[in-house]
Amino acid sequence: MANFSKPSVPRFSVDVYQNEYLPEGGTQVDAIVTVTSTGGGTLAGAPAAARPAGPDADAAVALMVDCSGSMDYPPTKMRNARDATAAAVDTLRDGVHFAVIGGTHVAKEVYPGGGRLAVADATTREQAKQALRKLSAGGGTAIGTWLRLADRLLSSADVAIRHGILLTDGRNEHESAEDLKATLDACAGRFTCDARGVGTDWEVKEVTSIASALLGSADIVADPAGLAADFTRMMETAMGKEVADVALRVWTPVGTTIRFVKQVAPTVEDLTGRRTEAGPRAGDYPTGSWGDESRDYHVCVEVPAAGLGQEMLAARVSLVVPQPDGSAQNLGAQGLVRAVWTDDMTASTSINPQVAHYTGQAELAQAIQEGLDLRKAGDIDGATAKLGRAVQLAGASGNADTAKLLAKVVDVVDVATGTVRLKAKVAEADEMTLETRSTKTVRVKK
Repeated sequence: MANFSKPSVPRFSVDVYQNEYLPEGGTQVDAIVTVTSTGGGTLAGAPAAARPAGPDADAAVALMVDCSGSMDYPPTKMRNARDATAAAVDTLRDGVHFAVIGGTHVAKEVYPGGGRLAVADATTREQAKQALRKLSAGGGTAIGTWLRLADRLLSSADVAIRHGILLTDGRNEHESAEDLKATLDACAGRFTCDARGVGTDWEVKEVTSIASALLGSADIVADPAGLAADFTRMMETAMGKEVADVALRVWTPVGTTIRFVKQVAPTVEDLTGRRTEAGPRAGDYPTGSWGDESRDYHVCVEVPAAGLGQEMLAARVSLVVPQPDGSAQNLGAQGLVRAVWTDDMTASTSINPQVAHYTGQAELAQAIQEGLDLRKAGDIDGATAKLGRAVQLAGASGNADTAKLLAKVVDVVDVATGTVRLKAKVAEADEMTLETRSTKTVRVKK
């Protein structure tokens, strides 16, 4: 693998989309904040594997592979997991620190061992692949132990980007939900983590909760033969990250309160409860690591009512990287959310297209989750109503991928009205795919 100089750090920009006009007595202000980073990461849209990188690559990656007994059923599953992890190792840039962890009811260092990380080059990549060939299945599942070992190993490297990739095929049966939650709380903000469930014997909410807590992606790989391609894509994305621990800093004036802050694209993720105070009337909301990419956030604030013709700054949004000493590096991008009171009914009742679109996308994700939960509970009428609403929202917003997944769970009678019938038989993989991908959104058409 060739050696090149390290790419430049991305530049960030912030754009705000809102209807700033409120009727007399109006107090709720909604805005979609689009954050874009350019000039680093995947340069000019090229895949990360094709990007230049140097021996000083400022990243560390831990690959966590499920080696529990169920990985032997069918035997091809373990082989596919080994091959996928090898493909991910091949995608590592020179200079990136890395380790491979085998996960059962305990976590074991597969490579390099000794409580340390290897540094990627042709030799260490080959050694890691040799070590992977010796992996075999046996034992239980305690995912928290895998994550804690990953945290210990990743924290040993003096790098900016720390990332985990976790693969499991079963339920977390050998530790309590409380233990896993405590682990996720302990690891949050220390590294990001993508989580994948292979096959159909794992618990969707466990896998998605890991990715959510650690600001990564979650997905299903129903057919183990698809693991190598998926792992390669995940590692390419991880290799494209250039700035870690970016926070959305939201400042509001006296008398104004924040109702919520949500990421709404590329997935729905509620960040409201993750706020950390950042000085007078300001709070930071974590967004994880960034390369060349764009994401959308919905900021909703409650402002004090004001008279007609008055206007105010409802919120100021900026991007910062918190520093160990409690200070923050400002990334030089800022957006303003405004409120203007008017008696022009047309102006004050108009809904901004971006706000309307993402409000619908958030409702779509919630309708799918609630519909599937009701279906599992045997509430046919409730499930039909919720999934029908989901079909209606997916159709209205142009979310074709979600619409296709819904059509595998319900028979669609009329998209516009959301009239559906639950299918009598649904493949487990289809239901799990819909649940796992329910938070994926489509961008609003500008």
